Amino acid sequence: KGNEPDDPTQGGQTEQNGSTENNGGEETPEPETPTPADPYNGHAYVDLGLSVKWATCNVGATKPEEYGNYYAWGETTTKSEYTPENYTYAENPEVLPLDRDAAAVNMGGEWRMPTNAEIQELIDGCEWGTTTLKGVNGYIATSKTNAATIFFPAAGLYSPEGFIGAGTVVFYSSTFNSDGEGFAFLAAPGELNITYGPRCCGLPVRGVCE
Repeated sequence: KGNEPDDPTQGGQTEQNGSTENNGGEETPEPETPTPADPYNGHAYVDLGLSVKWATCNVGATKPEEYGNYYAWGETTTKSEYTPENYTYAENPEVLPLDRDAAAVNMGGEWRMPTNAEIQELIDGCEWGTTTLKGVNGYIATSKTNAATIFFPAAGLYSPEGFIGAGTVVFYSSTFNSDGEGFAFLAAPGELNITYGPRCCGLPVRGVCE
């Protein structure tokens, strides 16, 4: 369990080493910490020229390279285990209401979780590459519109069996899957898409605002 955050309830992170390459397999330099616009409601963001602004950090993190906190879909507090037995949200809304949105509750203001459409816009509107930031593996997205950059740490997730997936970037969408699962963005070597799975799992959350 050497890749687990020190304390999942406190936004712990893991220092990792790894190769740095873009989608073409070429080496890319370690990115500078993005220079955000003025913080909104105390949280810095990057304007990528898209329909929404993206927070520079996961919910619960104070630096872009920190993993932040993990939330089940529709829950707004952290816990030590993420299982079907302790999952508390039974509703099936088309989009999560703000009082069940981990970004809205924990960041305040007009912050919220991104929708599937906004995640797809992020995928399509940026060039993507794997990199490290201060020793932490992740993905850097560079806007095709204005060349602004944003970093997503490879924070993995919590399944009912425990912490898994270190080395992948994943965070929840607010969009509901009619099969009763939660949609999420997933970036892993050779893979960049929107997927879905059990919504009792604990995933990071990245906020957006208009």
